[in-house]
Amino acid sequence: MNDLSALATAPWRAGVISDFARSELFERTFQEGMDLVEETAAYLDGAGRQDSKLLSRNAALSYAAESMRLTTRLMQVASWLLVQRAVREGDMAPDAACDDRYRLSAEAVHDAEAPTETLPVGLLVLLERSGRLYDRVRHLDRRMYVESQEEEVPNAVLSQFDRLRDAFGAVG
Repeated sequence: MNDLSALATAPWRAGVISDFARSELFERTFQEGMDLVEETAAYLDGAGRQDSKLLSRNAALSYAAESMRLTTRLMQVASWLLVQRAVREGDMAPDAACDDRYRLSAEAVHDAEAPTETLPVGLLVLLERSGRLYDRVRHLDRRMYVESQEEEVPNAVLSQFDRLRDAFGAVG
């Protein structure tokens, strides 16, 4: 484990992670994520394959790049959700889920670069939906694992009071 994940072993953190894994929010997010993975696979193997055959060479290259980005994004989300489910089912300890290898990757997977006007509507809809899901899961990931592992910034006013108390002793 890295230094940050060692901080995550605090009992309250394990409780937060476990509580989320047993929550209705997790259930809904898990179901939405898995449904979107299945829907995307069906589209890319069916209607999407047909749609891509009708595209120009440049548009077909954009389609290939965007479909790779889509599947990468969804696999990251699905992996994150499966880790949370493993915590819920007792197959993984909450502190083990804090390891960096289970975090979502950088936002680059999420940022669109290809021109979308030439892409099939079905792919665009899946890109939009997966982007929203990725954003929500990224927010959950940061709230549960990243933000609380960062050192707290000391309160400047309280720090000054502490310094005054140390300098002049407790005032009564």
